[in-house]
Amino acid sequence: MSDATAKGLLTEETKTRIRELMAKYPKARSAILPALHVVQEQLGWVPEEAQDEVAQMFEMTPAEVRSLVTFYYMYHRKPVGKYVLKVCRSISCWLRRSEDVEHNLCEHLGIECGETTEDGMFTVVHGECIAACVNAPAIQVNDRFLLDVDPDNVSEIIDRLKAGDPRYPAAVESWKRPEESKGE
Repeated sequence: MSDATAKGLLTEETKTRIRELMAKYPKARSAILPALHVVQEQLGWVPEEAQDEVAQMFEMTPAEVRSLVTFYYMYHRKPVGKYVLKVCRSISCWLRRSEDVEHNLCEHLGIECGETTEDGMFTVVHGECIAACVNAPAIQVNDRFLLDVDPDNVSEIIDRLKAGDPRYPAAVESWKRPEESKGE
């Protein structure tokens, strides 16, 4: 993570990346959602101060940007752990015990859904459909899918993540595509 500048939370690198996204679209506003991902990549979440900076860059009101951040559950509005474990609650996953997956994750970590462990490693949240119905129950570990999750083996998942399983990198690295991470 980069340090915030005196002028705001967003680094010049982040602002440049956002401007590059804006230039790719016929209407710059079309880049707002990817831009918010870039902010989250830098900071780990999208605080209101950063939303204000994005609003200014896009010539939008802060309320317009907040409405997007609050509507889409993929944007974190408070600090989260290095690993965000998003448990799918769609009907397919629910029928295959996603409720038990969520319960066991929270019990193993000693937190409630929506909370972060004291060490800042894990946050458990639920999402609606994560589009992995064939392999239900499914969770996302940051932005990577973990499929066919056995509710009775969630402690193994946590142990693998604590050990640094390279298939599920900790944030902020997880936002990079796997092929971008290989050379580092």
